[in-house]
Amino acid sequence: MTDAQPRILVVGEALVDVVPAPDGTTRDHPGGSPANVAITLGRLERDVRLVTLLGDDERGVAVRAWLEASDVTVLAGPTSSGRTSSAAVTLDETGAATYEFDLDWDLRSVPEEACDVLHVGSIATVLDPGADTVLEAFRTHRGRALLSLDPNARPAITPDRAGPVARVEQLVALADVVKVSDEDLHWLHPGDDPVATATRWADAGPGLVVVTRGGAGAVAVRPGGTALEVPGVPVAVADTVGAGDTFSGVLIDALLALGVHGEGAAEALAALTDRDLLDVVTTAAVGAAINVSRPGADPPTRAELSSALGVGREAGQE
Repeated sequence: MTDAQPRILVVGEALVDVVPAPDGTTRDHPGGSPANVAITLGRLERDVRLVTLLGDDERGVAVRAWLEASDVTVLAGPTSSGRTSSAAVTLDETGAATYEFDLDWDLRSVPEEACDVLHVGSIATVLDPGADTVLEAFRTHRGRALLSLDPNARPAITPDRAGPVARVEQLVALADVVKVSDEDLHWLHPGDDPVATATRWADAGPGLVVVTRGGAGAVAVRPGGTALEVPGVPVAVADTVGAGDTFSGVLIDALLALGVHGEGAAEALAALTDRDLLDVVTTAAVGAAINVSRPGADPPTRAELSSALGVGREAGQE
């Protein structure tokens, strides 16, 4: 990692997933959607910082150690409760995860960190009072960095759809890149075709909206209605924890490898060919497939991703 590397700032929750074990007990696993994105980028040898909140407790110590083990620089303020946020995880027979949250998101400010990429998403974008701080950071960095958004809807904490939908629409209009699952879109805009919503979003601001569809692959939508289909990657699924977050992190990494970052990010993104974007989204899908092939949020390293893609490029080559 060198000073010439693009600087990535991720803003959002880091927490502990309380996961059921086969023996009927539970185990703590560090997680949180933005934290998982940061971990993905750290393992891909990117210069990444995570702005978050952590409690002054054993869980907070464990989360910090987990992040730092993947070379994420942690910029953590204290939670108002003193506890680190948590999510009780339930896995169904297919390995798909649902969550029940105990959250503290009272983020007051984002450090004045110069960055070439700003990624936000999930709970941090819709849960007050910290959501306002996240929105302001997104506004401040527009035109100065590649703005990346993953709404990662959590109906369990926002049962009233109106507020989160309005906030997500604000962030979409500011973003350069949006990654969103078809499940997210079905909740945000029930009754609407997910690709139609993505097309509307792409015409409202972002240069790229990627709709992920689990094993069915993904659709990359550009302004003007261009929709590019990317097939799913065959894989034996251990569980889906962290799959979308890994996809987001690898997507950012692949765009960085094509020079999409900083003040000229929007123009660089618009200049990419459809073939470029197909390669970018395919790479992200391969990264997510590696993650789901093993239990919990466990994104690939640079060597693992390169091996899966059958390439030998240098880490961070642009």
